[in-house]
Amino acid sequence: MAWKNLRQQDLSDALLSHHEALEELDDVHAIINWSQIEQQLSHLNTSGTGAKSYPPLMMFKIMILQAWYGLSDPQMEKQLARDLMFRRFIQLSLSESVPDHSTIWRFRNLLQEKNLLESLLNLINDQLDEERLMITKGSISIIDASIIEAKQSRPKKNKEGKSTQDPDAAYVSKIGSDGKHKTTYGYKLHINTDEDGFIGNLEYTAANVHDSQVFEEILTGYESQVYADSAYASQATNQLLGKKNKVLNRAYRNKPLTDDQKFENQQRSKIRSTVERVFGLMKLHQGLGKARYMGLARNKTGAMLLAMSHNIKCGMNIFKKYHKPQNSCA
Repeated sequence: MAWKNLRQQDLSDALLSHHEALEELDDVHAIINWSQIEQQLSHLNTSGTGAKSYPPLMMFKIMILQAWYGLSDPQMEKQLARDLMFRRFIQLSLSESVPDHSTIWRFRNLLQEKNLLESLLNLINDQLDEERLMITKGSISIIDASIIEAKQSRPKKNKEGKSTQDPDAAYVSKIGSDGKHKTTYGYKLHINTDEDGFIGNLEYTAANVHDSQVFEEILTGYESQVYADSAYASQATNQLLGKKNKVLNRAYRNKPLTDDQKFENQQRSKIRSTVERVFGLMKLHQGLGKARYMGLARNKTGAMLLAMSHNIKCGMNIFKKYHKPQNSCA
């Protein structure tokens, strides 16, 4: 299976009227080296037999667009068919047909099967670092987790009498801001962001996995300080982080926080709030509030792609600050 040659424009593209709305995503090309990403994907769909497939780089750009706008596979197919800006971004001529939703679904699964997601996220972060948009070495890490409801969360049974709940998800009970216990069947996304809201690392688990169990796993190793809420406070954390430890102090029975510890927590919380804003943006605009897929692996794949798209958008917004007024990413 070889790749289709879709890089040449035809007459229909030449006749397209210019409008600045079509160029809204063009700044991405100034901060991302697509040729490096294409090289990472170069071994995909290279078989000499079968029908020609869409170029992997184009499909990866579709993944980024899909994560940006929180679109399902069928929605993405429709949007590609009717949105000129989307076609411009992925470099698909007006005369070419768009990938259908099953092609989009298969490519996402292929990225998962080939274990390419972590290396792609690292590559994008390295590029943003080279452009001085994201600082990786010596930056601070802000760690937190958010509960995500499973796609199939209610305990119903199908015609065969089997449960329709996502088997990889789990129940978790948490006290909400109103002081009431809320039970959710789903997953938990653990992320590590810097003070600008860039995601350096992440992990996706069942909801009943305690935050501290993946704490060390999502550290980048380059951080100068680590901020997190009191759920991560422990003797093991103190030993792991040493002077880097900026985790909120925790009160224990018969050992309340001192005034100094309370003041220290207030200062640390101001910095830690960045990660909460990142979760808020992703839930509001990118569909993070509820899992889109069944199964842990597929949902983690979606979260990795969402992190890549989030970082690219943050980088683009910071880049635009030096050319035109633009809001920050977080």
